[in-house]
Amino acid sequence: MNNAASIAVLPLEWRISEGLTPYPEAQALMQARIAGIRAGTEAEIVWSVQHPPLYTAGVSSRPEELTQPDRFPTFKTGRGGHWTYHGPGQRTVYVMLDLTRPHGGVPANDIRCYVNGLEEWLIRTLAMFNVKGERRAGRVGIWVVDRARGTESKIAAIGVRVTRWVSWHGVALNIDPDLGHFGGIIPCGISEYGVTSLEDQGIPVTMAEVDAALRQAWDEVFGAGGQVCAV
Repeated sequence: MNNAASIAVLPLEWRISEGLTPYPEAQALMQARIAGIRAGTEAEIVWSVQHPPLYTAGVSSRPEELTQPDRFPTFKTGRGGHWTYHGPGQRTVYVMLDLTRPHGGVPANDIRCYVNGLEEWLIRTLAMFNVKGERRAGRVGIWVVDRARGTESKIAAIGVRVTRWVSWHGVALNIDPDLGHFGGIIPCGISEYGVTSLEDQGIPVTMAEVDAALRQAWDEVFGAGGQVCAV
């Protein structure tokens, strides 16, 4: 049974893992942690990792969207969305929160606003590097317009799952991954647009710099005084 009083006194854990985290390890930790959050025995957590090259399938993924099935390991997930790629040079962040409680600008029991908050978090993070991240109606994720090339590409993916009001899975921001690795799938089921990264946009930043920006932007959106959705 959810024990909101117990959860409230536990501070949010902010964890950054070094090296490459195997995907099954991430799945196991998420499943264990959300059970602890629901029981009130463990704190909420924002967990940042990098994975070895792999593809994951969301609940809306279709077999034909995996165009090179033997290229990298594949994993089924219960998150929303289609196929996506994870690999070195991409910061994947798993967000496990008790959504029965408000978090800054995100009110309790509002999944739509929670996803909007994740979008705002990424947009504010990118803004710290003078990159304008944007939402697109009907297209999940965060997009950038490369006016020099006349193209529009996705720079960050969002895929969430909520189990009995506890969130898991999260976001993936492309810093300097091998963009060719996205070629084995139709990313997020969208073939009309490409995928980009901070490096591809001419922004050379370190993983540590991005981690610091993510932390600052998190406090702006999910911390006290954050504003995302009207309550």
